[in-house]
Amino acid sequence: MRNIPVNLAGFKLRVVEEASIKTDQEGRVKTAYGTDDPLYVVGVFAKPVATEDGYRGKGEELKVTLSIAPEGIEEGDLVELVGPTVSHWENEGRSGLSWKAQALKPVGA
Repeated sequence: MRNIPVNLAGFKLRVVEEASIKTDQEGRVKTAYGTDDPLYVVGVFAKPVATEDGYRGKGEELKVTLSIAPEGIEEGDLVELVGPTVSHWENEGRSGLSWKAQALKPVGA
């Protein structure tokens, strides 16, 4: 399954690694499908919001590929993902999840 929509309403997302242009293993810039527009990658830490009894589950760092360069967003900022999706991948006996979003926006914007 590809590009499954994700609801992250129960999580706080904080930028832990500012966005940079996404490159492949040979250093070539990755672009959006069918265009010359570069893709970006950002590291965010997703932490569940506290439950009514105050419990906050474990969080996880996510590397998210973005279609649009984030403007004015820095490490430590709380953000939301615009149009987040996740895809499962497998390659040479390894597998994982690939996170994508159209853009980032600051919380409260």
